[in-house]
Amino acid sequence: MGFAVMTIVATLVVHYYLWRRLVRSTTSPGRGRRALTWALVALLVLVVVTFLGTRLTTGLWWLAWPGYVWFALMFYLVVFLAVLEIPRALVTRLWRRPAVPAVKEPVLVASGAPPAAEPAGSAEAAAADVSRRLFIGRGTALVAGVAALGTVGYGMRTALGPPVIEPVNVTLPKLDPRLSGLRFAVVSDIHLGPLTGIGHTERIVRMINELEADVVAIVGDLVDGPVAELGTLAKPFRSLESRYGAYFVTGNHEYYTANGPEEWVKELDQLGVRSLRNERVEIRHQGAVLDLAGVNDIYGANVNDGPDFDKALGGRDASRSTVLLAHQPVQVERAKDYGVDLQLSGHTHGGQIVPFNLVVPLQQPVVSGLATVGGVQVYVTRGAGFWGPPVRVGAPPEITLLELR
Repeated sequence: MGFAVMTIVATLVVHYYLWRRLVRSTTSPGRGRRALTWALVALLVLVVVTFLGTRLTTGLWWLAWPGYVWFALMFYLVVFLAVLEIPRALVTRLWRRPAVPAVKEPVLVASGAPPAAEPAGSAEAAAADVSRRLFIGRGTALVAGVAALGTVGYGMRTALGPPVIEPVNVTLPKLDPRLSGLRFAVVSDIHLGPLTGIGHTERIVRMINELEADVVAIVGDLVDGPVAELGTLAKPFRSLESRYGAYFVTGNHEYYTANGPEEWVKELDQLGVRSLRNERVEIRHQGAVLDLAGVNDIYGANVNDGPDFDKALGGRDASRSTVLLAHQPVQVERAKDYGVDLQLSGHTHGGQIVPFNLVVPLQQPVVSGLATVGGVQVYVTRGAGFWGPPVRVGAPPEITLLELR
């Protein structure tokens, strides 16, 4: 309920600002302004219905493309218009209306006589003032519009294009030398949903297989809907290839689906992908053993299915190196108490859309890449898909080839 109210209020405020800058500042009162106003109202409703409706029912998924694309345009229009506020104010101030010469002596009007006509220069000055304001408003709107369209176009091409392969070497001080060179294909936030076709999954599977990794780790947020709607899109995961198997942990979006994560755990099991539900397995390589553990997402605690670090990591051989799969980077705050050597996470999308990358640190300790938190190395992948708008700016989709040293 709180999310819904915040979404509606924020959307209203944003569209009011857009109305002032894109409609009121660029048009004179009349039919044109009314038409643009109602068009903006329709787009406001579209955004609200898209964000709330598609989470409540799959019957509204046909709104996803227009709704999410307008959301991205709306966002960048606000960003560029806000950046232009200062230049706009300066131009308005410098381009002032010429002063009207003052009348030296008052003009007396006899009783019953009609009032004196307003000087022609005053009406002309007022018309010129309106013309200047419209020119500045239209110029500002044009610049912001072109910038927003260009940014969103670039972002869509990036989001819908192939993920980048990010090679990463991670040195674990206590790693058994026989495990050196063990390779993980790490992927997260694939977000199978109404805007992704089966080609999205097939391309990801093909790219992972080309890496010839020893282990495939899918670190949450695989889907944005139930098996009945998206099961077909997941079928290519049956073709995943790796020496020691493919593993999955839940993300927050698995808990948003109508039937919860259990049906997807069963579906993935049939496709040959094992889910680590607060548990660990042994990866045996060249006579040595690595503990690979996985914990449920934090959001699962809301439905009594949260992370259990004791179950996943308790009672293990402390001399072994341990790699933990945990969807959210912030879960390292618990992992550090269990001697974990490396945590693999996703969730952040690397910010997905600049400047959201500046906001992520308010909630997560790492936005993307490799970092050390509380003595634990954490690698956060930007994810191979997108959520909401099919747009990525400053954070291209990623599949990681991570090698232990």
